[in-house]
Amino acid sequence: MANISDIFSELSWRNLVYQSTSDKLQAWLAAKPRAVYAGFDPTSDSLHVGSLLPLMMLRRFQKAGHKPIALVGGATGSIGDPSGKSQERKLQSLEQIQTNIDGIKVQMQQMLDFQEGDSGAILVNNHDWISKFSYIDFLRDVGKNFPVNVMLGKDSIKNRLENPEVGISYTEFSYMLLQAYDFVHLNRNYGCELQIGGSDQWGNVTAGIDLARRMHGAEVFGMTCPLLTKSDGTKMGKTESGAIWLDAKKTSPYQFYQYWYNVADEDAGQCLRFLTELSEEEVLHLDQCRVDDSQKRESQTRLAQEVTQMIHGASGLAKAEKATTIFFGGAIDGLDDEDLGQIFSDVPSSQVPRATLEQGISILDALVAAKLVKSKGEARRTVAQGGAYLNNHRIENEEHRVSLEDLVSQTMLVLRAGKKRYALLRTI
Repeated sequence: MANISDIFSELSWRNLVYQSTSDKLQAWLAAKPRAVYAGFDPTSDSLHVGSLLPLMMLRRFQKAGHKPIALVGGATGSIGDPSGKSQERKLQSLEQIQTNIDGIKVQMQQMLDFQEGDSGAILVNNHDWISKFSYIDFLRDVGKNFPVNVMLGKDSIKNRLENPEVGISYTEFSYMLLQAYDFVHLNRNYGCELQIGGSDQWGNVTAGIDLARRMHGAEVFGMTCPLLTKSDGTKMGKTESGAIWLDAKKTSPYQFYQYWYNVADEDAGQCLRFLTELSEEEVLHLDQCRVDDSQKRESQTRLAQEVTQMIHGASGLAKAEKATTIFFGGAIDGLDDEDLGQIFSDVPSSQVPRATLEQGISILDALVAAKLVKSKGEARRTVAQGGAYLNNHRIENEEHRVSLEDLVSQTMLVLRAGKKRYALLRTI
C-alpha cells in the first residue's frame, strides 16, 4: 500500500480525488502524518454499500500512515442531512440512534485499526459535544460566525428552497451549522486538519473549513471523492430487494458476493479502483482481461473476492464461494439451516411434515410438494429427461425415495428441475 509521501498519488490513479480545497494538498499530505475525518449518519444499524467508499478512504489514509477519525452523527443524525434529499427525513429517537451507532461501530472495526498509536483510528460521536451546548450558547458562540448568505448559496439548501412545495425546515437548515462545528471541534481537540466525504458533501465540507477559519483562524482542508455510481449515473448498492448492507444479517455474504460478481463490465474497472486494495498493475491487467475475454468475468470475480473478504472475512468469503458453486451444481454439504436459507433466499420454499419424510416419499411426490412441477405426470417426464436433482445429485429412477437421510441441514433439502429451477423443501 501507499506510504505518507504518495497517498495523494494513490488516490489520484484510483480516480478518488473529485474536489479539493487546495492545490497544495499533495505536498501538505506528504509533509507529515495528518489527522483526517469522515462523517457517517447513523440512519440504520448497518452501513450500506454507499458508505463503503468514504470508509475505504479512511482505511487508505490509515494504511498510508495518517490518523483516521470516524465520526458518527449522534446529534446531526437526529436531524438528518438535507444534502441530496428532496424531502425531510423521518426523525429517529435517541435510543434508536444509539442502537444504530453500536451496529455501525462493529463494521468500522472490521475496516479500521483502532489500536493505540500515532495512526490508530478514533471513533467519535458528535452528540458528546453538541449536546453540551445550550441553544443560546450555540447561537452566540457558533452561529454568529456563520453567515446565512453562505448557507443559502450551498446547493443542498438552494435546491430545496427552489421547490416551494417541499421547502426546508429550520431543523434541516441548521444541519450544516452543526456539521461545520464538528470540524472545529475535531481540529481543536484532535488536531484534525482534513475532512473527506462524498462529492454530495462538498457544501458541508467547505462550511466547516470556513467556520474553523472564522472561529479561531485555523487553516484546514477538504477533499471529496466521487459517489459510487453505475455508468448510467444511478447509485450502486440498490437491488430490487433493497439496499446492499454491510451487516451479514441484512445482506448475507453470498448475496453480497453475488452483487459484486454481477457488476457490469463498464462498472467493474471503477469498482476495482474504488473498493479494493489491488495494485495499479493488477487493476490494469484486469482491465485488459475484460477487453480480451469479458466472458471469463475475471474482474468481477476478483472484485467480489476482495470486497467480500474485507467486509465478511475469510469465513464469509468461503461461504459465499461455496454458495456460488452450489448454484453451478456443486455438492451441497457442511451447511446449516441459516446458511442454506441465505443461499436460497430467493427460491420457492415449501413445507412437509417431518413424519412424512420419516416414512419416505417418492422423488415424484417431492417435486410436486416443492411446486417445481404441477403434477406427477410432469414430474415423471422431468425424471425421464434427466432434469430431476436432489441436493444437486441427478435422480434417474422415478421410484427413488426421499427421506430424512437426504436432509442437508437441520430441516432442509434442495430440489432442482432442469439447470436453474431450485426449490427448498423444509420439514416441520
